Amino acid sequence: MKKENAFLFIVIAFVVGIVVGVVATVLYEEQNPVIPSSVKPSTSNNAQAMKADTQKQISILQSLLKEDPKNQKALIELGNLYFDAEQFDPAIQAYSRALEIDPRNADVRTDMGIMYRRKGDFDRAIAEFKKAAEDNPGHVNSRYNLGVVLLHDKGDVKGAIKAWEDFLKVEPAGPRAENIRNQMEKLRGMAK
Repeated sequence: MKKENAFLFIVIAFVVGIVVGVVATVLYEEQNPVIPSSVKPSTSNNAQAMKADTQKQISILQSLLKEDPKNQKALIELGNLYFDAEQFDPAIQAYSRALEIDPRNADVRTDMGIMYRRKGDFDRAIAEFKKAAEDNPGHVNSRYNLGVVLLHDKGDVKGAIKAWEDFLKVEPAGPRAENIRNQMEKLRGMAK
């Protein structure tokens, strides 16, 4: 092959490569348009949208409860929305109203206990967890949370070990049980 033909071949290959690259880029951008950051929703916009949606759901449930104040399902859902929004007092109020209808609902009582803990009322949280476990002897979350509050908030290592021993009687297997066993082993070493 002559030098001139080789040079011409290289130039043609170069031009074809550029054309193919431009066509591929145009096709890709049509399928995946680039959105400027000024148009993209920010995380704060997403948080605001979620907050607005939560408030809308709360309003709907409050309207429903005006018509039917004993609607336990609506009260629990309202409490859960306040729980997720970390609005402790409104969550506690909704859960309290639900417990007036069914005082033995261990899930609701445990969620209310968690709200008391987050509010800083550790003694009330402990009382709620104990009541939930008493009302439902098979309820693991109340026992788990009791151990957490006793250990982390009250500094009661022996009480936490006892709560978690009760937890393991109800849920002896699984990843959470294994984690509790490991924690208890460390705590027993500290309690000596």
